[in-house]
This record gives sequence, structure tokens and C-alpha cells, in this order.
Amino acid sequence: MDLLFLCLLPFVFYSFFSLLKLILQRRDQSCYMLAYECFMPQEDTKLNTDSAVKIVLRNRKLRLEELRFLLKTMVSSGIGENTYCPRAILEGREECPSLKDMYEEIDEIMFDTLDNLFKKTGISPSEIDILVVNVSLFSPAPSLTARIINRYKMRENVKAFNLAGMGCSASVVAIDVVQQLFKTYKNAVGIVVSTEDLGAHWYCGTDRTMMLSNCLFRSGGCSVMLTNKASLKERAILKLKHMERTQYGADDEAYNCCIHEEDEQGYLGHRLTKSLVKSAAQALTVNLQAMAPKILPVWEMVRFFFASVRYSGMKKREMVPFFTGLVLGKNKMKKTKVNLLGGGLNFKTGIEHFCVHPGGRAVIDGVGKGLRLSEYDLEPARMALHRWGNTSCGGLWYVLGYMEAKKRLKKGDRILMISLGAGFKCNNCVWEVMRDLSDTNVWKDCIESYPLQNISNPFKDKYEWINDEYLSFVRFDFSRIVH
Repeated sequence: MDLLFLCLLPFVFYSFFSLLKLILQRRDQSCYMLAYECFMPQEDTKLNTDSAVKIVLRNRKLRLEELRFLLKTMVSSGIGENTYCPRAILEGREECPSLKDMYEEIDEIMFDTLDNLFKKTGISPSEIDILVVNVSLFSPAPSLTARIINRYKMRENVKAFNLAGMGCSASVVAIDVVQQLFKTYKNAVGIVVSTEDLGAHWYCGTDRTMMLSNCLFRSGGCSVMLTNKASLKERAILKLKHMERTQYGADDEAYNCCIHEEDEQGYLGHRLTKSLVKSAAQALTVNLQAMAPKILPVWEMVRFFFASVRYSGMKKREMVPFFTGLVLGKNKMKKTKVNLLGGGLNFKTGIEHFCVHPGGRAVIDGVGKGLRLSEYDLEPARMALHRWGNTSCGGLWYVLGYMEAKKRLKKGDRILMISLGAGFKCNNCVWEVMRDLSDTNVWKDCIESYPLQNISNPFKDKYEWINDEYLSFVRFDFSRIVH
């Protein structure tokens, strides 16, 4: 027995130290969020109804039918009068923006959010180990990460990454990059800067599928500080629990539903097709199928299994989980059955808060319908869309900011971030709240007035006369409407 014990002792010690090493390694690979800072644009860049009409009417190529289309789109967009627009567009340089205009727009967003982030956390730029910047439509040389490093005089060994062309879900992609690097670099601090350059990519043509982007996208952005330092764990506000990325670009329809290209007249713009919501539903299906077993309790998975078996007995013995999604029809929204796991599973059993990308009212409605979310669950996304518009990859953080400002986020709560972007891709992640959060952040000036009971846009009240029938039979000089 003594000889057997001596033989087994090395194995026991090896197993013990291997387990200890694995535990310590997993602890070092944890990803904590220390703080995030959303961009608050200057008051003189606010895009109210009248200033928006001035921009629209500067495009002399628009006919009455295009103006009616824009009016209908703006009224039903869910976007209010307090969003913001780049100065180059407000000052009439949308057809010929300069490189200086692009740099000024990006610099204001990046440096303002980073200044506030360093001030809030007390961590200096010299302590940053990883820097990831994502801007889809602007990729200058030197890169934007180099511009930040130069501005803040960061260390020469900082790991810098630029993500371009990743669309509205790029922020979650950037976080995944930092998380993966944390597996290699211990005791590191990383920053993700998420924003977009809109001023140089304003569409000046007459294609309706490309004019939609002008109606939806607005100025905004966010900087996020992450760490895997155990010593900073007590200061963290969120902990990353799960990450799931889905690339649906192999499907031609999904690839082309959200694409940057020129129209037939040579005007560059962002095309949003009618298959956008359908592609979003399909990508979300695949993503949630992979994520569900990781974030939902076992009893919910068992319940779903038996419900699926019972359903399959009614439908030719085929287990087909589906939900009733929303797909854009020719002239109106119509219902269709889409193969999505979310219809049978109750995601509320594992998630307390749903941070849905505020890409547009149709997208928010589609996700809400598919996951059977209540208006309370969708309120942060709807209000963020109304207050800030679609700020591309920065949009998720304005939604998160609303939840925090409304004091919804309590210790132990789980947040599902749902992001959708060109490619077509769906990137989702789950955060755990580390302590009760109540900072009013970028919402401090208006949070008391939200949620709004009526989010209809005042365009309809002020410019409903565009729909008058008599205008179809007369020539009308729109240049005299707004001075």
C-alpha cells in the first residue's frame, strides 16, 4: 500500500497543480469593464426638423415623390428632434467634404470620450496595453490608433488594432479582440473606441434605398475601458460572460442587404434593401442557437426539448423551432415564419436586460417579436433611437446608458447585447452587472423626460402639405420654402 501511495503521489500532485494553474489562468483571462463614455455632441450640431429640411431641400435633384418618401420615412422612423449631425453637412459641404472635415468629426468624438474616460477611471494613457478602434467608413494613414497614440503619448509597446468596414456590430467585434488578447497578456488594460464618420459619406443622389441611411444615421460614439487585472476587479461595473459571433456573408442576399456603393448616377452611399430585416432574423437565429445553451438554465432547455418533441409530433415528426418574424414587404410589413430558436425558448429565464442595437424601428420590432420581448424590454432601444438616432457601432452604449440612468442595472443582473451589422453579421455578448449602477451619464440632461408616450416625429405636423394632391400637377420651387 505504501508503494502504491508513493506511485500515485506524483500523479495527485500533478493533477492538483494542473487544476490550480487552470483556475488561475481562467481568472487572468476574465474581461471586466471599468467604465464607458458616450459622446455628447455640441449643441450647435443638433438636427431639428427645420435644419433637416434645409439639408434635404439643398438636393435639387429630388422630385416631389422623393420628398414624399423622405417625409413618410422620417415620420415613421422613431427618431426625434434632438439628434446630432456632422458640421460639414449642416454647413452645406456634404457634396464635397474635405479631409479636414473628416478628421475634425472623428477627433471630436474620439478625444472627447477618451478624455472623459481617463478622467473617470483615473487610469493614465501610459497604462494602456491594448487599443482597438473601429470606424467602418474612414481609414486614413497614419491610422486612427496611431492618431490616438500620438495625442496621448502612449507607450511604444501598446498593441494597436484598426477595424474597418465591420458595420454597426463592430463594437462587439472589438471587445472580442480585446478578450482574445487577454488570454495571452496578463494584467492588461485595453480600450475600445467605437464611432463612425458620416459627414464624408452623405448620400446626395435620388435612390430611395440609399436615402434611408441619411434618415437613420446620426453622430455619436463611445470609448470603453476593459481589463483582466484581478486588482481592478472591485472597480469593475460589468463582467463579460459570453461572446458569440456569427458571419452570414456567404448568403448573397444577406451580403448585399446593407452595402456601401455607388448608384447608377455615380453617387456614393449606403444601400439598405428590403431584405435587411429578413437577413437580420436569419443571422440572429444562428447566433442564438449557439448561445442559448451557454446562457439559459438547464430546466429551460429541458422544457424547450419536450415542447419541441410535442410540436414535432404535430408537424410530421420534424423538430422545427421557429418564430414569427417581421420581413419588409413591397409596400408594408408582413409576417412570415422564420426558422429561429428564439420563438420556443424563453430568454428571460437567463437574461434580465436586453440591449438591442437601435438600428431602426423595424429592426427593434423584429428582434422584439422574435424573442417575445415586452415594451419594457425594448424601451431602452426605442428611446435611444429617438434621442440619438442610429449612431452605428456606438448605438449599443447609448442603450446601456439609458438602462443605467434609469437605475435598472442591479448587481448580478445579466445583459444580452444584440448587435447587427453589414456583412451580414450578428455579434452578441452577455455581461454580468458587478454592482448597482445609477450614473446618469450622457442622458443626464434629458433622462427625466423619458420614456416618451408619443415618439412620432414632428415632420408630419409641419410638412404634411407635401402630400397634397394639387402639388402633383404644378411646378413648385422648393428653394423658397426654407431660407
